[in-house]
Amino acid sequence: MSLEGYPYPVAISRLSDGEMSREPQNIRAINWLLGQPGGPIVVVTPRKNVEEPSLKRLVERPGVTHWTWRGFSPGVLSGARVLYAWPDRQHLDALWQCGADAIAVIEWNEESTTEWIADAKPVQLFRDESVEPDTVAAGGEAHAQLPNGVEGILEHIADMAAGYSAGLKWNEEDKLKADMMNNPGRWEPITVEQVRRKCRDLRMRPKDVDTVAGFLQRRKEGRSDWAPFSSPAAMR
Repeated sequence: MSLEGYPYPVAISRLSDGEMSREPQNIRAINWLLGQPGGPIVVVTPRKNVEEPSLKRLVERPGVTHWTWRGFSPGVLSGARVLYAWPDRQHLDALWQCGADAIAVIEWNEESTTEWIADAKPVQLFRDESVEPDTVAAGGEAHAQLPNGVEGILEHIADMAAGYSAGLKWNEEDKLKADMMNNPGRWEPITVEQVRRKCRDLRMRPKDVDTVAGFLQRRKEGRSDWAPFSSPAAMR
């Protein structure tokens, strides 16, 4: 994920107005993927049983590998052209830095894909047209700086997370949670959506964006199940 999109070709096939079957949607994704250069084809579906005719023909082709969500690791997508059928938001987030040669997603519902589309900037495949990503319009909006030092805290968190291949470390998470607990006035005027948007602007991994925004959400709800293991000094 970055403000410029994924570093390899990405497309999402979406159900078009008037389509009563998802089969044309499936075929659009398959045709786009087969037209991309790269390694072998990998198909990912929620379950092993595939009833859709076009997908069934694809997974039965020689050299095509079929994975399901159970036991699946995004690492197997490296160097492959990937057809990802009906992923939820969690599985889309796992595509971060997977190293694929190309990815075609078959959308199930907009709720799961809206944020991923904004980040990955895929070509959107519809029945009568393919919509290219508008990187200027999508990434050019300027957001107001967050007050009370929160801007700097999130920048620090993003820098630390970028230094680790697996993302944000538990000790950095603990420091952030402690600051939210020890300095409630700092975070009171900040909304969860502002934090989420800033983390995405800073190109944090989707998993880390969820983590940081989730801390503030639980803090505002007054929940006690998020407290840090210790009480380190407040950040900055």
